[in-house]
Amino acid sequence: MMASKTDVTHPGSGYTILIVDDHAHNLYSLRKLIEKHLGATVLEASSGRAAIDSTLEHRDIDLIILDVQMPEMDGFQTASLLKLRKRTRDIPIIFLTAAFKSEEFQRRGFAVGAVDYLLKPIDDNLLINKISTYFRLIAKERALNTELEAKVAERTAALEQARQHLSNIINYMGEALLVLNAEGIIKSANPKAYAMLDYAEADLVGLSIGDVFEEEGDEEAGAFMGTWLEALIRTGALANIEARFIAKDGARVPILFSRTAVKDAAGAISEIICIAKDMSGYVRVENLAAYRALPPNGRGTPSEA
Repeated sequence: MMASKTDVTHPGSGYTILIVDDHAHNLYSLRKLIEKHLGATVLEASSGRAAIDSTLEHRDIDLIILDVQMPEMDGFQTASLLKLRKRTRDIPIIFLTAAFKSEEFQRRGFAVGAVDYLLKPIDDNLLINKISTYFRLIAKERALNTELEAKVAERTAALEQARQHLSNIINYMGEALLVLNAEGIIKSANPKAYAMLDYAEADLVGLSIGDVFEEEGDEEAGAFMGTWLEALIRTGALANIEARFIAKDGARVPILFSRTAVKDAAGAISEIICIAKDMSGYVRVENLAAYRALPPNGRGTPSEA
């Protein structure tokens, strides 16, 4: 097996052709023809087995010109093996033959994956035109792949930028964020939630919302989930509920709480997004006008009822 040098002034420059024939004279003639008119890199193999080995050694083969009549492993058998392998199954194969000229053999050639079936003696112009056509198709496919890869890379970068932007908003927001499943189990939270509840991520995720949350009038942990779900199914959101977080040490943290349902395509709740504002230091007043009439040093931070 050997490769010829590529003439970069020809239209075939940058392409690699594997020619397979058990006669050295045929290989020589075919190589010279391709070099003269196309300037592609030419690899030679004198048997089907050598052709298989060449595709393993050279991963940049663009086209295979394959003689049909060869000893031990003929062109049909060689093509069948090439088409079985993922890396070589898409390489176009042009069959050449002097003996197997009937339509039956031509049908067999196309059946094993050939893109063309040409008869010897070779019509030089026909062969060169065929090869040039496949080079143009390969070039178009490469250009499309390059364009697609560029678009995918651009889209991936845009998605990553959006993801990072959203991540920054969630991580630096001043309110606690909890994401629950439909059963009220905590799936994820933001840093503010971990800080308010004094839980590490590994300890908080997997707890029930009832383990870290209570409303006035709750008689037992988690009893409100049924009410939540009924209301969320009807309205999609519940806002500004005065409640308390239960920190890891049992301390109660007053919060203003909102819940929003995320529904799947069937309309069922798939997740519940909970946002809690820390109300520590705020004073609840029933009469805001009276509160505002107080001297500044007598006020706390008001929470409007």
